Amino acid sequence: MNNTSDHLMAERLESLKAGILAALCLILAFGVTSLINSLVLAKYFPALGRLGVELLNLQFLVSGAIATFSGLLFGVTYRYIIRQDQNPQLKNGGVLAFGLVRGLAQVDVGFACSGDVLPFVAMSVESVLWFKIAAIALDKATQRGWVKPFSSNF
Repeated sequence: MNNTSDHLMAERLESLKAGILAALCLILAFGVTSLINSLVLAKYFPALGRLGVELLNLQFLVSGAIATFSGLLFGVTYRYIIRQDQNPQLKNGGVLAFGLVRGLAQVDVGFACSGDVLPFVAMSVESVLWFKIAAIALDKATQRGWVKPFSSNF
């Protein structure tokens, strides 16, 4: 019994490490894309003007917190998705599932609120990119042994 609870605790700690790594990746990607959106895309491409955000206001902070929490959930889930497989469809499916759920929700809100979906389509592509960056980081961390893959063996 004690061996089983030790194994479960070790699995939880590995999932937490994966979640923290993915959360860090998403908050960094969020910060970089927010800067690019505000300083480049919104400024030089009028159709993408809605992408510009005021840095460090309440909306920015809430969006950053949501991106961080999404990254945490992705990291924990991705670790269970990949297990010890080397299946690229499974890995890319996990990335697309998280990225498209977040991105398509943004497209839906953009269409309902303004009818101008182009900026929100750009944001959905960003979302997929964010999760792909986190997946690459998790794969590298797993290869280096920093995060152990999920093992269903007890």
